[in-house]
Amino acid sequence: MPLRILIADDHAIVRKGLLYVLNGSGKGWTLHEAGDGFEALDFLRRHPVDLVIADLSMPGLSGLDLIKRIRDEYESLKVLVISMHAEDQYALRAFKAGANGYVTKDRAASELVTAVEKVAAGGAYVTPSLAERVVLQMNGSVETPRHTHLSDREIEVLRRLVAGQRLTDIADDLHLSVKTVSTHKSRIQEKLQLSSTAALVRYGMEMGIQHPQLFDRPDRTAEGHPPSDLLS
Repeated sequence: MPLRILIADDHAIVRKGLLYVLNGSGKGWTLHEAGDGFEALDFLRRHPVDLVIADLSMPGLSGLDLIKRIRDEYESLKVLVISMHAEDQYALRAFKAGANGYVTKDRAASELVTAVEKVAAGGAYVTPSLAERVVLQMNGSVETPRHTHLSDREIEVLRRLVAGQRLTDIADDLHLSVKTVSTHKSRIQEKLQLSSTAALVRYGMEMGIQHPQLFDRPDRTAEGHPPSDLLS
């Protein structure tokens, strides 16, 4: 039977692009869409699916949380992550959460169909360059960055802080209390040994840890830095 695939991404234009690539393969796959993680879970509870293509950066239920929920509720369901992040740390977190494959969005046009076929057949998919960096980091050949020790929730909060979001906005997007987000921020600073929000933001920008869908918000300064009230 043709594969039944659910695409979970909060950007309609990205979903349409993925649909275009998958439909263009001529495989006759049945394709469905979900606008966020919660919508994806609701769809899975009502319809049979063979594979989920999930974005990591979604509001509410993040891609990592979605993967974990899928593993808890649908053990055999295949998950292919498609992400803006080429950094090996995000791929490692995705695989640890239970993903079967990882493709960056800039490579989706050329690699998505191959990745879907490999993951659906029971294999794993990751680009050779990303696989090499992951292996080098795991065997200690390259230095492990400090943010490796952050939890998945902490890394999500850090990305949003670096992108210029205020604590109240982060709390709303992640369905947390402001107090909880503030606690996460304090723990992040402690783990990274950074004394201020300004230092935290600088570290994140130097390491390329930023939320790609938030980084071009209109409330940022012309130089692309967070508003001055965040750097305190």
